[in-house]
Amino acid sequence: MSTSSSETGPPDGAVAAVAPQLRELRRRAALTLEAAARAAGLSPAHLSRLETGQRQPSLPMLLALARVYGTTVAELLGEAPADRDAVVRAAEMEPTAAGGWTYRRAGAPGRGMQALRVEVPYGSQGDIVRVHPGEEWLHVLRGRLRLRLGDTEHRLGVGDGAHFDSLTPHRIAALDPEGVELLFVHTLLQSPTAALCLGPTITGETP
Repeated sequence: MSTSSSETGPPDGAVAAVAPQLRELRRRAALTLEAAARAAGLSPAHLSRLETGQRQPSLPMLLALARVYGTTVAELLGEAPADRDAVVRAAEMEPTAAGGWTYRRAGAPGRGMQALRVEVPYGSQGDIVRVHPGEEWLHVLRGRLRLRLGDTEHRLGVGDGAHFDSLTPHRIAALDPEGVELLFVHTLLQSPTAALCLGPTITGETP
């Protein structure tokens, strides 16, 4: 995919619930805008723009604000308290194919942050450059991976990991004929890949 988004663009989807929720949780914590911003490492003007929906929060911002307000990122995103089992069993990780890759959901659906086990075959989509909002973290479980971030190429082996801003153009490919298996976490905030992890069907989009 090659979707990009301005940080100051209007919120939609999960992000739409964040602005009023941020304001309500700050008031519930009896904090002024200035005090909350200082505790979270933000400027009052930036926090004000987050609360009015003029800016979209990054995951580090959400984590900082959740800590300040004594809550979770899920509540900041407007999610109801989880009534589902927090444990995902191996037998529940049904494989789903998309674009030559195989995905198994490794975390609960409907969250602002999604965990997947991903199998990338050799020669599959290695030339596709992806750019989209959010953050990505990956950990190599099996095989060797070629990861290109911007103009820099990295080669990762078993046990290696990477954490990067998804707006950095990136490409992922297996180095060996046996392919590579990854543990993959994506924030998905305002990202077209949300359909991959959150929706009931797969449309061919990949992270």
